[in-house]
Amino acid sequence: MKVKLRGVIKIAAGTAALLVTAGAVAVAAPPGPDAGARAETSYFTTRAVLAELFPKSEKVAYRTYALDATKRARLAQRLGYQPPRDSYTIFIATTKGNVDGYAIVDDEKGLHQPITFATRLSPRGIVERVEIMVYREPRGDEVRDARFRKQFEGKTAHDPLRLNRDIDAISGATISSASLATGVRRAAILVEELALGTSTVAAANRTTVDR
Repeated sequence: MKVKLRGVIKIAAGTAALLVTAGAVAVAAPPGPDAGARAETSYFTTRAVLAELFPKSEKVAYRTYALDATKRARLAQRLGYQPPRDSYTIFIATTKGNVDGYAIVDDEKGLHQPITFATRLSPRGIVERVEIMVYREPRGDEVRDARFRKQFEGKTAHDPLRLNRDIDAISGATISSASLATGVRRAAILVEELALGTSTVAAANRTTVDR
């Protein structure tokens, strides 16, 4: 299925430099959640995290998916709660026309403030990397530890991605650990439902009817 992509970014292979094409000036604005005027620690901008996640890709484009009633209901069924946003932006990295992977920049509430993070997924929707972009709490930033984030690698939308099941919390950062698990699970489901179009809800409904 062909999709209309916007804001193409060209990434120089092997470097973190971004060569922005026409119309890409707005790339940082649509997908990046607004941090607001709060005290915070920023580790990545949207452009910087894309360069980090896709260092060898020729270009990165994005598509914003508005959630109509059908999409929202389907996502709510899989997530177990209503999607927090009315639309989601998914980045698509490609080389020579082939998809290298997907990425989502999103927020998930920590103890008091939102944690901004990025999730990279493979062309098949498998989590490959998670990066903390902005951390706003006075404590709990141990979730940036590579050993914690590595637990998400290889996970899919069909894994629990919950504390005490397949994700171990970091001592002293339990709430932030749970928040990241929730956010990464949502990213995996969003890519599967919106970018890949492989909804398990529809499949489950067909199975029920056939029975």
